[in-house]
Amino acid sequence: MSIKPLFNNSELLAKVAEGDQRAFRTLYDFYHHRIYAFALHLLKSDILAEEIVQETFLKLWKQGYELNKIVNLESFLVTIARNRSLDVLRRTKLEIKTDQHLIKEWSETHNDTEESIILNDTRRVLQNAVDQLPPQQKQVYQLCHQEGLKYEEAAQKLNLSALTVQSYMKLALRNLRKHIKNHSDLSVLLILLKLL
Repeated sequence: MSIKPLFNNSELLAKVAEGDQRAFRTLYDFYHHRIYAFALHLLKSDILAEEIVQETFLKLWKQGYELNKIVNLESFLVTIARNRSLDVLRRTKLEIKTDQHLIKEWSETHNDTEESIILNDTRRVLQNAVDQLPPQQKQVYQLCHQEGLKYEEAAQKLNLSALTVQSYMKLALRNLRKHIKNHSDLSVLLILLKLL
């Protein structure tokens, strides 16, 4: 139940419309607390509620001679406060959504970039090791491990027996592991990526 002011709203509004600051102050003092309480209930923030009060009364002051048309001042003020509060809530929700999206996007990009750098480093170290293999081991590794041929298929291509290909492959893997042991952080990754 709202408390009735001890003054005539219409008369005060007419004075405010003329630019009377004392009349405005009287209205402000009387309605300030209820507009603040209303905004606080919606926004759950002292600072935002206070901002809404300031904006509501600023809008009232700027109405000029339109103030003479106001029939129910409290309802008019509450409507302004509600609309501004809803704007703030929408903006806050949008900002949170945008922030979450940016954080997610940054995180994904950051991770992708980081992973891609690590992966490229890993491949470079592995390729360097492959390049240092003796020619037969290198050929067998490339055919079986990189191109995915079976020992028999690689044997036909190289004009060797499947057993010879298998032994070259074992030697190649042993040499690669030895070379990559110097890069202990990458060796784990190579095993995980099944590149070795």
